[in-house]
Amino acid sequence: MLSLDLPVIAAPMAGGPGTPALVRAAARAGGLGFLAAGYKTPQAVADEIAAMAGDSVPFGVNLFVPNPVPVDLAAFRRYADLIAGEAERYGIALDAGSPTEDDDHWHDKLDVLRAHPVPVVSFTFGIPSRDDLAVLRATGALLVQTVTTVAEAEAAADAGVDALAVQAAAAGGHSGTFTPTRPIADTPINDLVAAVRRAVDLPLIAAGGLATADDVAAALRAGAQAVAVGTVLLRSDEAGSSAIHKAALADPARTGTELTHAFTGRPARALRNEFTDRYSALAPYGYPALHHLTSGMRRAAAAAGDPERVHLWAGTGFRHATAEPAAAIMNRLAGTALTHPLTHPAREATHDRHRS
Repeated sequence: MLSLDLPVIAAPMAGGPGTPALVRAAARAGGLGFLAAGYKTPQAVADEIAAMAGDSVPFGVNLFVPNPVPVDLAAFRRYADLIAGEAERYGIALDAGSPTEDDDHWHDKLDVLRAHPVPVVSFTFGIPSRDDLAVLRATGALLVQTVTTVAEAEAAADAGVDALAVQAAAAGGHSGTFTPTRPIADTPINDLVAAVRRAVDLPLIAAGGLATADDVAAALRAGAQAVAVGTVLLRSDEAGSSAIHKAALADPARTGTELTHAFTGRPARALRNEFTDRYSALAPYGYPALHHLTSGMRRAAAAAGDPERVHLWAGTGFRHATAEPAAAIMNRLAGTALTHPLTHPAREATHDRHRS
């Protein structure tokens, strides 16, 4: 389906950074961009697809696959009590009575994509059922599964997806691991790509800590057909990142990242701040319960310009995030690898449909 002039993809970034403007800029640069459906209402997803439809450029939509991590109720309430003071400074009372355990409107979003087909659909957190994959395949979409291990890659290949996004632990934001309560191996992206390449015969997109042209070239040599980048685009002109997030990425006092489940109950890589330092070792696992528990606090902190109680998602290459147009960033990352096709048998038919 894809024949990219640049082997660089703007990764889906839920929560605001992944705007239609960023997706559009990635496509016009010769790459590809993904709208992030995670946390949005089905109507908001439909509206963003409609906003892209008039541009006649390829793009993808990323879905969070329901793979709940049920939270222990007693541990949930203890954690809510522990962090209550962080929220109270903004007049937020945490609801510790009953955890919210939802599926991010999974079936409604499938209905949106069935009614409004898009060129590419990718999945994070788990593999959809075969019936759900069949629903999306019938729309003509290329199906891309995020995986973090060889075992996950083999399972995804058995399920019948078309390509894999191979994500290393260095990636910013949530890990796509299927088993979030287990330790995440710190395997370098090129080693992980090479291992997956040996195990499955599918096109691979490398992701995780890729921030320079040398990084991209090395991932392609390791066996990837393209790379996906997110953190290096967070300060781009078209990104919807908050002002405090952009400032934190450029702050020389921010010296490192860590995997933490303190904000959402699921491991995600972020810049260290006061909240991660205090609570990463104390938080229980529980997704999406902790996400909903802390979301009001995080929104209020962002509105107040407080970076210490906000999830500052960032990969290990965050120092390379620059304030400039996304196209300039993507072209620089591509370096001399200006043509590296990722193809799919339905490409021409799908392109014809979207041109019409």
